[in-house]
Amino acid sequence: MVHVIMGKKGTGKTKHIIEMVNEAAKDEKNCVVCIEGGRKLTYDLSYSVRLIDIGDYPIAHGFDALFAFICGVYAHNFDVSHIFIDSLYKVSGCDDADAATDFLNKLNAFSEKSGFEVVIMISDDTMHATEGMKAYFPA
Repeated sequence: MVHVIMGKKGTGKTKHIIEMVNEAAKDEKNCVVCIEGGRKLTYDLSYSVRLIDIGDYPIAHGFDALFAFICGVYAHNFDVSHIFIDSLYKVSGCDDADAATDFLNKLNAFSEKSGFEVVIMISDDTMHATEGMKAYFPA
């Protein structure tokens, strides 16, 4: 299942996602992965979280490349229970809302089939969200 946290810069999204990541990591059975662009969360997350700086890997920009990367992370470790993505547009290198919606739909189908939860942060005004994106907003 995919969940999207969306809002303008400075609205507390990063603080919220840090709390969510650390809460998910409290359960010893969970394998929690957090993907970010840069190393800004290094000291904020539990030591048990697998923190991935997407810049360390030579992947192409775009949502298809990010989807393939996530599939590879899951293929490497079937015990993944949560994947968090801090700043989707930055991590993917693409800010096309329609392409992001397609990515969310494809990722949601994969995560439901595979049994892990995905939380994605998007730094943009919610008025720029597509109807498809809004389906993944918290109720």
